[in-house]
Amino acid sequence: MEQFKKRDIKLKGWDTENNLLMRLNSIDCKKGLLYKEHFLLLQYTGLLDKSENEVYDGDILLIASKKFLVFWDSERSGWGLAENPQLKNKKPLLARDVSKSTRLCSFLESPQSFG
Repeated sequence: MEQFKKRDIKLKGWDTENNLLMRLNSIDCKKGLLYKEHFLLLQYTGLLDKSENEVYDGDILLIASKKFLVFWDSERSGWGLAENPQLKNKKPLLARDVSKSTRLCSFLESPQSFG
């Protein structure tokens, strides 16, 4: 079926006990939900920045000299960008914007870098 194309579903995790961003080697699945104790699971958006770095939930992107936070926008059921951690001035995350962006870091790794 042409309408259903293979896509990468990747996750990394924020270790809430050690405050480290890590790739995961195992994830539990309980009643259809992915779970890893003491981790916040961060999903790959399927998009790459201009240097071909993978963009994940919680990443900070630099687009035209402005910083944006990548997040899952449940109101729009899609990935979004926000100009600050309080998710003000939200807009959809578009491939054309990400392809021109630079991934700076994860907000969880360096919240002070958003300022």
